[in-house]
Amino acid sequence: MNARWILPPPLEQHQETLAAALMGALGCPLSVAEILARRGIVDAAQAADFLAPKLKRLSDPFLLPEMRAAVERTLAAIDRGERIVLYGDYDVDGVTSLALLMRILRAYGAKPEAFLPSRMDEGYGLSPEGIARCVETFAPQLLIAVDCGTASAAEIATLTGQGVDVVVIDHHECPTLLPRCTALVNPKRTDAEADFTYLCSAGLVFKFCHALLKVRSLADFDLREHLDLVALGTVADIVPLIAENRVLVQKGLETMARTRWAGVKALMEVAGVGAPLTPGDVGFKLGPRLNASGRLGTAQESLELLLTDDPERARALARELDAHNRERQNVEKTTATQAQAQIGFDPADAAIVVGAPGWHPGVLGIVAARICRQYHRPTLVIGFDENGLGKGSGRSIAGFSLVKALGQCAPLLEKFGGHEMAAGMALRQEQFEAFREAFKTCARALLSDEALLPRITLDGEMAFSEISLDFLGMHERLQPFGMGNAQPLLLARGVRPLSEPAILKEKHLRLALGQGKTRQEAIFFNGAAAPLPRPPWDIAFRIERNEWQGRVRVQIQVQRIRTAE
Repeated sequence: MNARWILPPPLEQHQETLAAALMGALGCPLSVAEILARRGIVDAAQAADFLAPKLKRLSDPFLLPEMRAAVERTLAAIDRGERIVLYGDYDVDGVTSLALLMRILRAYGAKPEAFLPSRMDEGYGLSPEGIARCVETFAPQLLIAVDCGTASAAEIATLTGQGVDVVVIDHHECPTLLPRCTALVNPKRTDAEADFTYLCSAGLVFKFCHALLKVRSLADFDLREHLDLVALGTVADIVPLIAENRVLVQKGLETMARTRWAGVKALMEVAGVGAPLTPGDVGFKLGPRLNASGRLGTAQESLELLLTDDPERARALARELDAHNRERQNVEKTTATQAQAQIGFDPADAAIVVGAPGWHPGVLGIVAARICRQYHRPTLVIGFDENGLGKGSGRSIAGFSLVKALGQCAPLLEKFGGHEMAAGMALRQEQFEAFREAFKTCARALLSDEALLPRITLDGEMAFSEISLDFLGMHERLQPFGMGNAQPLLLARGVRPLSEPAILKEKHLRLALGQGKTRQEAIFFNGAAAPLPRPPWDIAFRIERNEWQGRVRVQIQVQRIRTAE
């Protein structure tokens, strides 16, 4: 689809002044100083913190709501030898959170059990089916719900009625009715003293561990050695890489490169990644493998991988997860092909809703995300079981809240939940056509034609002559890149091809590009899918390190090409 290329507005006077000051204070190029100014940096001290995150700047964990009550009840359970059960979620955030919490509680001498619900049979979170099996299996006296529980007032009331104390550590949105439990550690509570809303559950469990250690230190437990688990959960959960998340991820990736955990080592080996690691390695290689078993069944293998200290067992588990991931990819590919066949895209449509019997609920969100990116439309993908009950997952575009739109269609749904950009729902098959029309009508009313046009938001212009190893070095200090801190996307005008593009793996292009007297090598992933426009070109690009046989070069990664304007 054609897209609008949007350059940032000119810097305001105070931003120009700041950029000039940053150039002098940090010794950075103007382009980097301008990026920092546009990203909310207010002075040289804050810029220095941004470019060199430090663990010592992490804040007091007791600023989180009810953290002290959670710590006191947990330590009391340890001292009394109570049965502690950790109840988690089957995604990467949930599994890494449980692994970290298991390790620290074991270090305190406790013998906690871990419970992960089955996606197919019990669904997400503290479902009635899940807590029934959990109580029957483990008879907990203290249940710590991680990455779930905030919206489970009824289920927690059931647990407390059975004599189970409940601590919730969760980052999901808070409903009007909060559960009555021993402690609800959730930064999105209205009574929160400080802003930690960007933290996922892995980050919150890190803060909980920090709080435990502040109250009762452990001589043989180094929380820093567990930052790789925190980085895995944080990046995979696609939360903003800002504030303390930036510290946790950068230090976590450094820790991962020298990890002491057999499971993380084996996962990196089977995924073919090594130092230096990036959020992309987690998001596209490590995370999907950890997620695969939970998508198709239970995440027990993923949790065992993160907890085992046996290298042979770790390698066996990593191979199993790799096989699960390939199976997941095949299921996803089949579902995506069938979903695409239903679309018959009409540009007048403001949303896409597809569904069919037999689609596996574990891949619906991935398929929805792919279709949403391709057509730049809010997308819902729904799979129906043999009883006609459909479970669906949705992804959205900027400016359209999925959960609010689903609320307008609530009479046609069994249940729904989520947030602006991602949501889930359940409905009966006989309501599908009515729901599809209602949702598309809602989207058409709320989204303008302008909003439905894809946008390429650029960070600025850069001439090829400005690209150097020095610039690459400063650019890399802006990492980690991800949600909330996107890798800079730059514009180069009047670029010409210097030779015929080379086609790689039948879909990618290697390009030799010239601008003025400067030549740059470039890669354009999936660039062979459509004819290139008439040169000269404007290109939207990112830069990356290309290291081969000990030699470091700057490589351009082309994102979009258009005829020069």
